[in-house]
Amino acid sequence: MPQVTVNGGSELAEEMKTGPYNAPEWTQHRRFPTTRVYLQKAEWEVGVEQWWRGRFFRDGSAKQKLQEEIEVGLPYRMQFDLYENWTIDKNRRMRHDSIAPELRWAPADWGKIPLNPTLYGEWTFTDKSVGPDLFEVKLLLGEELAPRWHWGFNAAYEQEVGGSRATELALSQAISYSLIDNKFGVGAEMVFRHESEAGARSRPAYTFLAGPSAQWHITPSVHLDVVPLVGATADSPRVESYVVLSIDVWPGEHGPSRPHGPTSTRAN
Repeated sequence: MPQVTVNGGSELAEEMKTGPYNAPEWTQHRRFPTTRVYLQKAEWEVGVEQWWRGRFFRDGSAKQKLQEEIEVGLPYRMQFDLYENWTIDKNRRMRHDSIAPELRWAPADWGKIPLNPTLYGEWTFTDKSVGPDLFEVKLLLGEELAPRWHWGFNAAYEQEVGGSRATELALSQAISYSLIDNKFGVGAEMVFRHESEAGARSRPAYTFLAGPSAQWHITPSVHLDVVPLVGATADSPRVESYVVLSIDVWPGEHGPSRPHGPTSTRAN
């Protein structure tokens, strides 16, 4: 009998295509706190996230924000998110800040258009005691650069609709490397912001921050992101940090329990 050699697949579980849009598994969870990629939820999947964001300034002051988020996947490559935001002042007193609905839409299934563009819109209903409402639009891009290497890029425009009419133009970029398939990854993230107000457009503030990132999948449905960024300009905070806990609460038809292919092709 001739010798037969059987080679198991080498594709990572987190890079296997899944769901109705043929997107890789890693895009179905938030990989980068500063940079969004494609759609995180397939149709009728539901997830929740708890955010902590801290800005620590060069004069010794600090701003902290807590954010609760619910994510719902919709048909036709759409996703709806709802945020509730709270701030913590220097005296450690917490106050309600705002509520923000968000909608994103991908024009095509994953891999059909280079860089997988996705459109994003958000309106923030700010408490009147805090400030004016604002809106934000973004272009989201993302891609797999090579096995284990994942990348995202966002371009954003944010505008206050009252008050000082503050405008923010922002670019963010992130890259990650999977050390342990579907368990632990590391990477780097960066954010650039151009901020100005009515009457002082010629004197904008420039912010640039960069730093490492880490993601730990505690269970298939729970993961934790930690990103400490260091400011590189005079207008930047000394440190801006993110901690995000994400939980898939309703996996739906294409949730974490969905099949990824033959068991022999999975690393875990």
